Amino acid sequence: MGGIRGLLGAISPDARSLPVILRSWTFQPAVLASLTLAVLWYLAAMRRFRSRTGRSIGVARWGCYMGGVAAVAVALVSPIARYSELLLSVHMVQHLLLIMVAPPLLLLGAPVTLLLQASSGEARRRWILPALHGRIMRVVAHPLVGWSLLAILLWASHFSPLYERALENETVHALEHGAYLMAALLFWRPVVGLDPAGPRLSEPGRLLYLFLAMPQSALLGVAIYGSGHVLYPHYVAATSALGLSALADQHLAGAIMWEGGLLVMVPAMSFVLYDWLGREERAAARADRHALPISPPGA
Repeated sequence: MGGIRGLLGAISPDARSLPVILRSWTFQPAVLASLTLAVLWYLAAMRRFRSRTGRSIGVARWGCYMGGVAAVAVALVSPIARYSELLLSVHMVQHLLLIMVAPPLLLLGAPVTLLLQASSGEARRRWILPALHGRIMRVVAHPLVGWSLLAILLWASHFSPLYERALENETVHALEHGAYLMAALLFWRPVVGLDPAGPRLSEPGRLLYLFLAMPQSALLGVAIYGSGHVLYPHYVAATSALGLSALADQHLAGAIMWEGGLLVMVPAMSFVLYDWLGREERAAARADRHALPISPPGA
């Protein structure tokens, strides 16, 4: 709640009213087209799978995928996108949606598995499976690559001229968002692990993977929060026009990155632990069933 109050307090008085905020949607054609194609492809693949097998993929699975698309839309189309140009704190919320919220939801929808299920046998053998099990995919989808790429991208973009350049150039900004989303998908793939692409991690490995990711995201937030000078000159003019302090807004942004990352990582670790315990229980139940003595007929 403190973060929400801080964000509302960072917005100018005339922009705090709900009608003004609701009118701040940014309907960018390229973003809307990409999101629409992502939804239409998934729905078409679902229908093809149902027509081929007579079965449904399940509400939870397609709900997660649509939730991931919705998270991207909120980040790039909603008033968050508009106010991210004025306030670093809102920009940080946008980045958390693209890095911490949308990717795991999209992966829980298992789009690669759906692609395999909806494709013909020839397409799977000739194109899809060779690509999934090829050398390039083994390298790109390796857990170390995903973990390192996201960490490097976050630190390099926030502490280099690239961040300021992205704020001033829409093309660079769009490329930055695309890079965040792709790197985050590679980062979360070993954690979710539903699609048959790339090496898999054991349950202890997934827990360690997430545990090691928490400090680097928290340290990034602390570094932004603790800076004694404004890191991004773009926000000096923007916050001055709103009658706010760019440094105070920057401190709020660092706190959001720091605490927001923990708020996602801790539940993710709990999810992995719950999944691990569930697998152990199911394995124990199967072992118990196999160990039961078989009664002779008529006994």
